[in-house]
Amino acid sequence: MKQKIAVLGPGSWGTALAQVLSENGHEVILWGKNPEQINEINEKHTNHYYLPELVLPKNIRATLSLEEAVTGADSILFVIPTKAIRETARQLTPLLQNKPSIIHASKGLEQGSHKRISEILAEEIPVESRKEIIVLSGPSHAEEVAVHDITTITAASKSLDAATYVQRLFMNDYFRVYTNQDVIGVEMGAALKNIIALGAGAMVGLGFGDNAKAAIMTRGLAEISRLGVAMGANPLTFIGLSGVGDLIVTCTSIHSRNWRTGHLLGQGESLETVLENMGMVVEGVSTTKAAMELSQQLGVEMPITEAIYQVLYEGQNIQSALKAIMLRDGKTENEYT
Repeated sequence: MKQKIAVLGPGSWGTALAQVLSENGHEVILWGKNPEQINEINEKHTNHYYLPELVLPKNIRATLSLEEAVTGADSILFVIPTKAIRETARQLTPLLQNKPSIIHASKGLEQGSHKRISEILAEEIPVESRKEIIVLSGPSHAEEVAVHDITTITAASKSLDAATYVQRLFMNDYFRVYTNQDVIGVEMGAALKNIIALGAGAMVGLGFGDNAKAAIMTRGLAEISRLGVAMGANPLTFIGLSGVGDLIVTCTSIHSRNWRTGHLLGQGESLETVLENMGMVVEGVSTTKAAMELSQQLGVEMPITEAIYQVLYEGQNIQSALKAIMLRDGKTENEYT
């Protein structure tokens, strides 16, 4: 059944998801704040800054008006930086008319509150104004989705019916969606893997090889799981698409902003210079701070996260931080704390 979908955020991932929805026969409208970008999408059917090779379906419209985007929408898809979620949801709420489903495909934790994105959305959009909240997450680069590369991700909601609805919206012959009801696990896997990707990139920047890459990804998954389980997640989620799957794709690809940021840091660039030149939000930087504070609050040991925090926020030398991890007391591999 054809649906109207408002996609909030015409960055690379929002644009790629808009293309999937349009190709599946849905009415799609993209909302953004940059007039030049919005005009380009409407007039040239391109979004050159984010996906330079992509020509968008001509029936995708773009608008600067949040009200125009969401009026009559069956679903609203948030694909914006974590720091903008709360304010955008707050602005959105008075505009809602027909109780749309709320979907998000963003990955991060809110600074200060340490809340997951679905928690922010639930706080700001009252239940009488919406249907269920669904998380869309997994191993996916926008650049590859845009060219119809095979991609598998997860739709997670407390309501299996809501997750199945999103599965049907997006699924086609190159974009496969699985359902899950572990919202905590899916969101925590999505957010925390960006921290490990910073470290994986730094390892390569420092000149280390595949042994080091395997080490940081494997031990990184262990600490992601520890924190997630402490928050109520199902441990099995972390061996699925939004856990190990997302970790692999983010820690091994030049498409990953977090990996590229870590790589440049490992080569000696300053964080300020890297972020200034990146031109897009690097969620792992802010997530590192939130995860570090959350791990201390919950008493969860996260040595890789702690080392990356020291590099990003305390000026620690990357090689010194790495050495400190390697010289920690020996433990059994299955030790959980």
